[in-house]
Amino acid sequence: MATYCLTVARLQLALGQGARRLHVSAAFNAKAKVSMSRFEPSNYVSYEKLNENVNIVRKRLNRPLTLSEKIVYGHLDDPVGQDIARGHTYLRLRPDRVAMQDATAQMAMLQFISSGLPCVAVPSTIHCDHLIEAQIGGAKDLARAKDINAEVYNFLASAGAKYGVGFWKPGSGIIHQIILENYAYPGVLLIGTDSHTPNGGGLGSICIGVGGADAVDVMAGIPWELKCPKVIGVKLTGKLSGWTSPKDVILKVAGILTVKGGTGAIVEYHGPGVDSISCTGLLHTVLLMLCVLGMATICNMGAEIGATTSVFPYNHRMKTYLEKTGRGDIAALADDYADLLVPDPGCEYDSIVEINLDELKPHINGPFTPDLAHPMADIGATAAKNGWPLEVKVGLIGSCTNSSYEDMGRSASVAKQALDKGLKCKAAFTITPGSEQIRATIERDGYSKILGDVGGMVLANACGPCIGQWDRRDVKKGEKNTIVTSYNRNFTARNDANPATHAFVASPEIVTALAIAGTLDFNPEVDYLTAANGEKFKLEPPSADELPKLDFDPGQDTYQHPPAEGGSKLRVDVSPTSTRLQLLEPFDKWAGGDLEDLQVLIKVKGKCTTDHISAAGPWLKFRGHLDNISNNMLIGAVNIENDGVNKIKNQLTGEYGGVPDVARHYKANGLSWVVVGDDNYGEGSSREHAALEPRHLGGRCIIVKSFARIHETNLKKQGMLPMTFQNPADYDKIRPDDKISIKGLATFTPGKPLSAVVKHSDGSKDDFQLNHTFNETQIEWFQAGSALNRMKELQ
Repeated sequence: MATYCLTVARLQLALGQGARRLHVSAAFNAKAKVSMSRFEPSNYVSYEKLNENVNIVRKRLNRPLTLSEKIVYGHLDDPVGQDIARGHTYLRLRPDRVAMQDATAQMAMLQFISSGLPCVAVPSTIHCDHLIEAQIGGAKDLARAKDINAEVYNFLASAGAKYGVGFWKPGSGIIHQIILENYAYPGVLLIGTDSHTPNGGGLGSICIGVGGADAVDVMAGIPWELKCPKVIGVKLTGKLSGWTSPKDVILKVAGILTVKGGTGAIVEYHGPGVDSISCTGLLHTVLLMLCVLGMATICNMGAEIGATTSVFPYNHRMKTYLEKTGRGDIAALADDYADLLVPDPGCEYDSIVEINLDELKPHINGPFTPDLAHPMADIGATAAKNGWPLEVKVGLIGSCTNSSYEDMGRSASVAKQALDKGLKCKAAFTITPGSEQIRATIERDGYSKILGDVGGMVLANACGPCIGQWDRRDVKKGEKNTIVTSYNRNFTARNDANPATHAFVASPEIVTALAIAGTLDFNPEVDYLTAANGEKFKLEPPSADELPKLDFDPGQDTYQHPPAEGGSKLRVDVSPTSTRLQLLEPFDKWAGGDLEDLQVLIKVKGKCTTDHISAAGPWLKFRGHLDNISNNMLIGAVNIENDGVNKIKNQLTGEYGGVPDVARHYKANGLSWVVVGDDNYGEGSSREHAALEPRHLGGRCIIVKSFARIHETNLKKQGMLPMTFQNPADYDKIRPDDKISIKGLATFTPGKPLSAVVKHSDGSKDDFQLNHTFNETQIEWFQAGSALNRMKELQ
């Protein structure tokens, strides 16, 4: 690992420190060697090794492989001996690289520091995009964020420098757009500490969202475990046209598969319609083609159906995008291995969804869940029937899902038509560029001016309102209202902390049209607007270039290389009085017996996402301080006892209090506790704080009907017991004041259920079986107290 850091550092001295230089791998390597990125010239694309592993596995399984299988199995630690069974076995993988956004990187780097290792083992990066609050405009919001988050940014920059991690400064852009522009390429296996990491699938990559502890494993050089995913095939036929966009593909898929339909599976798009979708979005003609950024949009929002990730096969649009972003040598190498980067003929999927793009219409999904899909033609009547507010208060475009050059161009195309007729937006309107490169390029090419002239405000190159970083002041909390976004997620109160906000998700061009019209029941395919002179007119379907005719304008240089001399002499200091950062203490080991008389802390009713378990928004500032962030634990979850939020009964005092307060009281009195939940518990973000906080405040077990993939793994990593009811109806047997004992831990083994004995306050009892998905390694995590504890035991 130290050798990796020093090699990179020495090459940086030779290559210079500027981040925006041309690809230079040819200067130091034979033509056969191509660098993975311009920032790590000594790390090479290894299609030869990938191909070798794929051939080994294909011969063993004696069948054609899907593209997903090729990339995943091609990164096996032991392709010869690995047991492979889709949906059953755990794979030990060797990812190529790690990416971390700043909110999750804090805890990831604190854990890496605790490991005692000197340097990361694989190329890794930190991206500052989550801590910038949208208030009054991009430049001022960025300056304010740099000031109030200086302690965190300094910690991440210094930790990156010490441990060999590249650092993208605040203002550089959203992690997923930066990855697409610089690090994703066909066949790479990348893990990222954000649930929308699958965005990179638009460039033929397998990019998977994980918790920080998983990232630490990979950065430490330990094989990373993933349950062998099933593969859902989505066959695309026909071509997009008119107002229909790539966003409508995933909005339709979400409506079909729901928020948990992709759990445990990779979604693999294939069929003749694939060549009609751009990598980022579309073509400049009315007949729309799937390009890299359009494919990225589809893969990004695959997180909303619970998918492990999503991916598209290599095609000529990916080649063009690689060339346009300064990676022509990777494109040329990918051409040489093109058969490796597409599914084998005759491969089989676990299930198939077919979508005819010729018949697909523009969609809008919501409110309160991203899988509630409506054709635009129906939303007005549906909203009126359900009492959803028709007036659109704010339209918001951008975010990691739809902030490409083409997305901005298509929105500007709609805005220009309105301006030409003397109109501006009736709703407030915000624009979030995906990266500094996108911001600079759309400013140069006039898109920013058009969007500003129609009434829009350009925000910082950051996540902003998409993750709740929005200082919204036009409505009061509790005031019923409607917003429309081109974002990916619309859970209750997610964008603005207002549970009465009805958030709908659509393509950026539809959002722009609705912001101009000011009403949810406007369908640009058939409805008319009234120009300033009183004449009626229809908006024409938008058109825009897939990629800029000129090269991208890189904008400001926002990348910090690890120091050329290595980081061994650097210090990373964390003040013991800091409210933002806190060094971690090891969790206690399993005591060796059953878990007796765990108090039910809360029995959760209905949907419980990671936003409910560990809210974002204003809480993001505490993501590096476990004790302070724990004050938001489960404050958004609905208590089945009283339908209240953050109001549970303290069984020791008989008084009602907030969930974190009661948990702290139990912990102080030596009472361990358990949470009981419903289906798809922990869906949404990859934030491991939703697992760290329960562990920190004395929780030992989470019992639910079913888990979202990332959250279940995160709980295991922190020494918690995530269990599922063998019979989901047993959920109804548990009362809010019960005590639960978990039996059978002395013989805890993979595949063997544990038992629950429930003691009711009236003296009666119930017992039932609990299933789990622990393998032998994960059981060792539980016994050691956490995966990090186990890592230290093995050093």
